[in-house]
Amino acid sequence: MTTTNADPAATTGRSRRPAPRGTRLKRGLAAALAATTLVLAACTGPSGADDLRLAAEEPPAEESAPPAAAAPAECSDPLASYAPEGALPGPDALPAGSTMAEIRERGVLRVGVSADTLLMGSRNPLSGDIEGFDIDVLREVSRAIFGEPDRLQFRVITSGQRIEVLENDDVDLVARAFTINCDRWEQIAFSAEYYHAGQKVLVTRDSEAGGIADLEGQRVCAPEGTTTLTRLEEYPGIEAVPATTHTQCLVLFQQGRVDAITGDDTILAGFAAQDPYAKVVGEAISDEPYGVGVPAADVDMVRFVNGVLEGMKSDGTWAASYDRWLGVLGDAPTPPAPVYGRTP
Repeated sequence: MTTTNADPAATTGRSRRPAPRGTRLKRGLAAALAATTLVLAACTGPSGADDLRLAAEEPPAEESAPPAAAAPAECSDPLASYAPEGALPGPDALPAGSTMAEIRERGVLRVGVSADTLLMGSRNPLSGDIEGFDIDVLREVSRAIFGEPDRLQFRVITSGQRIEVLENDDVDLVARAFTINCDRWEQIAFSAEYYHAGQKVLVTRDSEAGGIADLEGQRVCAPEGTTTLTRLEEYPGIEAVPATTHTQCLVLFQQGRVDAITGDDTILAGFAAQDPYAKVVGEAISDEPYGVGVPAADVDMVRFVNGVLEGMKSDGTWAASYDRWLGVLGDAPTPPAPVYGRTP
């Protein structure tokens, strides 16, 4: 396995897989639309979707709704992904011209991961390997493509870089405690849900806080580019403190510069395991369904990954990985049932 924080093509000598002409055109159009949305947002303030509606001409009186009103129906269920097509093919039977066949020919599966999220994706200080529940999922995708679980080329990324590396075709997949939501579906694609987390808070052992609602007037850290940071806006009495990574939040917490950390229970469980003076409190204040991120144009890869996830859930691989990494959270739950129905 290899690990890099830089451009994988530069570190391995291998060139990136060239996208088909139609794919490049779609990505070009998507990038142009994203740039337009950013310009509109800078001018007006609301979200990109709201800006597009506000920028449109006022509809004639006889129209019952603005033209853009139908757009949200495309993501009525963010968990809906692309269904697998038949049985999962073996490594020697990957469809010619498919994304998976091109990856097999390249020789490595390029993946965006965390190296500092204990239990999910972190570097083992003894072996140097990156390991965890998210990594186990990627190892099974590697096994399905190559017949070997370790043909992974890691690119260590922050939470805020997860979409960027997929849009830029720097990686083939991202598995980094990646919550599925409609806004992200506008930029990338997701597998079906493979783990269901929830947002909680980490506080000191002597804290009397029983949950996030008890932290009014206190400083709470969350990583940039995450749904956890955004959700702090719902608690105006809390001072949100953004950091580049969850680990930086932990450093600030241990230095006494923040009073608490908020994040998914999977991540906070890892922090509590590292810091005996910390504890996780409260009921989950959100649903955080994790999915594997995939470039938007690679629908065949989404279907393939979903086939891999189905196999993991049915043959006991998923439960074994949970017990190894997340058993501290309790007995293995029933794996999330896949939701399909999305069409290209």
